Amino acid sequence: MNSVLEHTPDELREAFARDGLEPFRADQVLRWVYGRGVRDFGAMSDLARTLREQLAGAWRIRCLERDSLCESSDGTRKLVLRAWEGAKIELVMIPEERRRTLCVSSQVGCSLDCSFCATGRLGLGRNLRAEELVDQVLHGAELLAPSSEKITHVVFMGMGEPLLNLRNVIHAIRILADPRAGALSPRRITVSTAGVVPSIAELGRALRVRLAVSLHATTDAVRDVLVPLNRRFPIATLLEACRRYPASRRDPISFEYALIRDVNDSRDDARRLARLLRGLRAKVNLIRMNEHPGTHYRRPAEATVEDFAETLAASQVMVTLRRSRGEDIFAACGQLGALAQAGRGVSSPAFVR
Repeated sequence: MNSVLEHTPDELREAFARDGLEPFRADQVLRWVYGRGVRDFGAMSDLARTLREQLAGAWRIRCLERDSLCESSDGTRKLVLRAWEGAKIELVMIPEERRRTLCVSSQVGCSLDCSFCATGRLGLGRNLRAEELVDQVLHGAELLAPSSEKITHVVFMGMGEPLLNLRNVIHAIRILADPRAGALSPRRITVSTAGVVPSIAELGRALRVRLAVSLHATTDAVRDVLVPLNRRFPIATLLEACRRYPASRRDPISFEYALIRDVNDSRDDARRLARLLRGLRAKVNLIRMNEHPGTHYRRPAEATVEDFAETLAASQVMVTLRRSRGEDIFAACGQLGALAQAGRGVSSPAFVR
């Protein structure tokens, strides 16, 4: 069965024409799906009944089903979706004063095995298809529908490494950013990477979206342990790729830095980080390590976090301290998939500073 969600508007018009339908019918369907959140051909009242039946027999508008939903005490909601073969995907809706940010997943699990991240302990199941990426956003929109609120930002920061599923991520973003479909500004879409260097340039050539880099360390010795991908693409190589990325002053590259007690949280680390980022259009998002079952890493004391941020700011680095959201439901950064790991007795690798 064909999927509406895997087509850009132009592609859907062409597909309808091949099926002998007037291309403008595709525009009608897209307005129902993306504009009104309707996922049932039978409810598309400006289409003839026979056409609705024909479309329902040949096309689908949904490929993921809701498995569970839980809400944090801070209002963050984690939605677990189930794919056709039973694979589970987690996404997170983060409410802020003026934003409703949806954090979507790009893979089932993850292959990178970052030592502080619960998702990497799951291993990689598979890449998500473009329609599954788009469907996550539609499920997020359904969460907000009762309040008439809209998703304002989408971040590819959930389960998986987006740049290892780049073809599907790019195609999904083209659908989500098209004014006739998702209608999201590319400036409100962020793609995160742990440092898949060859694909950073490809992303920059294909799209003008925001880039976030999960850095988390200031030396290769430390990053080799935290982010094993660093052994292939060390910090200097990664930062050189970032320098070539078409970031603007308005949309600098975000460097995500999870502060871990006695690992990467010293004043010397902050000074090294400032030196590494010199000359880059960059900002640093500091994240307190989000603890989860199966890890021995711990978050620093608040005084250490504040000192780290002040040291960066004193070096003229743009820095924000990101408040952890959804920790009590294992929805915070680095926690997705944690509940699947609980009780397995898997320990983190010993860390040598």
